Amino acid sequence: MSKNTNDAKPENKPEENIKDRDHKKLGKELELFYIDPVVGKGLPMWLPKGAIIRRELEKFVVEEETKRGYEHVSTPDIARLELYEKSGHYPHYKDSMYAPIDIDGEKFMLRPMTCPHHFQMYLSQPRSYRDLPMRIAELAKLYRYEQSGELMGLQRVRSFCLSDAHIICANEEQAVDEISMALDLIEYACGVFGLTFGENYSFRLSLGDRAANSENSEKYFKNDAAWEKSESLLRALMKKRGKPFIEAKNEAAFYGPKIDVQMKNVNGKEDTAFTVQYDFCMPERFDLSYMGEDGKSHRAFVVHRSSIGAIERFTAFLIERYAGKFPLWLSPVQAMIIPIAGEHHAEATAVNDLLRNHNIRTKMNLSTDSFGKKIRAAKTEHIPYFIIIGDKDLAAGKVTLESRDLGQIGQLEKEAVVIRLAEEIKTKKL
Repeated sequence: MSKNTNDAKPENKPEENIKDRDHKKLGKELELFYIDPVVGKGLPMWLPKGAIIRRELEKFVVEEETKRGYEHVSTPDIARLELYEKSGHYPHYKDSMYAPIDIDGEKFMLRPMTCPHHFQMYLSQPRSYRDLPMRIAELAKLYRYEQSGELMGLQRVRSFCLSDAHIICANEEQAVDEISMALDLIEYACGVFGLTFGENYSFRLSLGDRAANSENSEKYFKNDAAWEKSESLLRALMKKRGKPFIEAKNEAAFYGPKIDVQMKNVNGKEDTAFTVQYDFCMPERFDLSYMGEDGKSHRAFVVHRSSIGAIERFTAFLIERYAGKFPLWLSPVQAMIIPIAGEHHAEATAVNDLLRNHNIRTKMNLSTDSFGKKIRAAKTEHIPYFIIIGDKDLAAGKVTLESRDLGQIGQLEKEAVVIRLAEEIKTKKL
């Protein structure tokens, strides 16, 4: 490790608080996801409420990346084994890949990453310097064989969706600029979720371990000059950006160094949440070239990056961070409609329809339970808003709004409730 250090320490939480925040416990209680033993270990099943959170995260990624010039694509979940031999992932990552599938005499693999697909897409037609940088992004379903003992809830799985992207660049300077802009995106995303540098996440410059006498040297692509230059470029960039970071040997990808965004779960275990990688290997393996302004062919440069990492792992982190109390825009149910008695059901239904017509996710409690029991049920589900309808509300032509986080708000016009909630959703207010 280098002398660049991050002094931030994990937040100390009482043991019972840690247990209450465990994403596996909350995932079951809030009906977000489960692992079905018949389907298989490490293969999470998203229940309706969990699927809403997943879709909101995916929507956030696509919209924000599109604003920043990324072009989203969709590629197959499998490919011929030959593709991964070409990329070098096979045999480098063979132990983490599922066994080949024989189809009509050809061998196919469930994909563990999307980069080879994206590089083949780049090669589908001639490219010019005017096309670069080309930012190819995908919310990609990936499959990796994790050891059974490593599997844990949504944090360690065998099937996951990665917010992945590969940026084809014209030169080293453009690649470094793109890495910096990818880090800007990551820091922006962290801010949206209320995460602060030092307290919730930190940076790690992950380097190779290429010493001739090192047992790890065989893990890395052989090009010492490229390694030295790329590691120096990333180190200089991180120093220029001005935030503390650590350096770690033997944490690089086999094709180049990377900047990892490290986060700790509720138990204090650190995981790599997002990553930005510099790649000097794949352009050679795939002959990624472009026609320069001088009319000659030039070798391209590649940046791999993820904006919020694996949806599964990030969801696990968010469940624990929020203790299941998601901000309004992420909450599976955003408002619970609670009529006090049967004579208030018709108005409750009308209010429910009004909110749903404005794309606000609602739920009605039309049971014969007591009013107190209905409120307790809504609080147990951590629903952000309760809309209460009783005699006084009917007489006033209004509803009573209560917040999970702020308590009683009071009587409001129905349209005012819609405006309030819609604005909070739009701004992703915490």
